[in-house]
Amino acid sequence: MNLNKTIRGFIAGCWWMVAACGSNPQQPQQQTDASTQASSVTVPDFNADSAYTFVSTQVEFGPRVPNTAAHIACADYLTATLSRFTPQVIEQKSVVTAFDGTNLTMRNVIASFNPEKKGRILLFAHWDTRPWADQDDERSREPIDGADDGGSGVGVLLEVARQLSLKSPTIGVDIAFFDAEDWGEKGGSSEDSYALGTQYWTKNPHVAGYTANYGVLLDMVGSRNAQFRIEGFSGENASYVVEKIWKAAASLGYSNYFLFEQGGYVTDDHYYVIRYGIPSIDIINSDKTTRNGFASHWHTHNDNMTVIDAATLKAVGQTLLEVVYKEGN
Repeated sequence: MNLNKTIRGFIAGCWWMVAACGSNPQQPQQQTDASTQASSVTVPDFNADSAYTFVSTQVEFGPRVPNTAAHIACADYLTATLSRFTPQVIEQKSVVTAFDGTNLTMRNVIASFNPEKKGRILLFAHWDTRPWADQDDERSREPIDGADDGGSGVGVLLEVARQLSLKSPTIGVDIAFFDAEDWGEKGGSSEDSYALGTQYWTKNPHVAGYTANYGVLLDMVGSRNAQFRIEGFSGENASYVVEKIWKAAASLGYSNYFLFEQGGYVTDDHYYVIRYGIPSIDIINSDKTTRNGFASHWHTHNDNMTVIDAATLKAVGQTLLEVVYKEGN
């Protein structure tokens, strides 16, 4: 995500209060019988230890920077792991050009569950890591582990995929791991230097004419005591999705993670999925005490396994499962 365009100040207006107040102008109110039916759905138990292992396995490859052996090995791992959970796995391979003229060998990996269903949810995260620790005072030109920024979102979604393989939901689900998100220009004038894999996908969707009811991006969702505020583009373009997820989190006792507070605008992968035409939100850790609005380990060498907490992975993963399995019921 783009630092220069990342935090645009606190969000004007009161759109974010939609989630807190329960009003939903973008989606009709469900009937009482549908709500009763949804409450009776058995939701699988998200295994936080499994998700933690999925994160640590990625980190063990080393920094997943495009054009490196670690990047290739991790892409192979992601494809093989998803293929254990569904036969519907597509790789998008291409070469994209970064802001500095570097040609990046890119691989998006996309898995589908219930591909015959017209109603779909798109869950996504980026899996590459920042090639430079440019927020660090030391070794700033060296790549980072990216345990949280990259690894955590993928780890949660791999466990979600495992659960989907064990118990099929009533709706279609696509899980996309987008590449080349974090090779962007620090302080650059163009927000489009980030999220190159997602931008590629919007021009070349894995299924012709692909659409989904909505999308959910996970970015930096694994650190201890993370706080997820309502990101600006999410609230403006998909307030009913924010409401759905934040209410589900509250019902599960995770209100200490999912805060009914306005956050900043983040030019992240979901920004391009929204432009593609799918209302999407970004679940992303924010910190009001730092100058950039992100956790202190963001784009530093401190973004390693020591910051990852199974309790946070559980809060995010269980909330997602709650929403997915009750969707359409």
